[in-house]
Amino acid sequence: MRQNSHKIIQRIGETDQLFLQGNSPELALERADLRLQLVGLSKNHQEQVYFLQEAIVLLEQSRIEFEEMPIELYIDLSVHLAKAYMVFFEITQEQRYALITQQIMKPMSKAEHGDIYFYLAYASAVKQEPALTRHWLNKYCKSQEFKLTTLLEHPAFNPYRQEDWFAELRQSKLH
Repeated sequence: MRQNSHKIIQRIGETDQLFLQGNSPELALERADLRLQLVGLSKNHQEQVYFLQEAIVLLEQSRIEFEEMPIELYIDLSVHLAKAYMVFFEITQEQRYALITQQIMKPMSKAEHGDIYFYLAYASAVKQEPALTRHWLNKYCKSQEFKLTTLLEHPAFNPYRQEDWFAELRQSKLH
């Protein structure tokens, strides 16, 4: 793990130097992703918060700064932003981060992208909104990005696992 964090920190330095030469949405995405990886490796709460804040700033700024970019790249930036806010929720248990995730993802739901649906379902589950959780999980399960292991193992969906609709959803994806 220590070796991995050294590689990530080294790459952060490299990408920060590239940023000084010129920024791009792809570079911002990589820089933010590297910081999110460090959050996952860190055991220190203050470090986690610091790296999350950096990642969020990079992602928010890049979504605004670059007026023209492919929609797929904009979706990737937004999904990473939603992920960062939900990681913030996981370490703080503050529901406002789920609300922010919903505010970011909801306008993008017309893009019909599974990761958008997943984060909307996740945020809805955290906010104890069963109807919305069910709605977004149904859409997620029909998407190309669907992963059965995510549906079956993500702890946010534990309260719904005994529900008939969840069992039907699970069964439909097992066949």
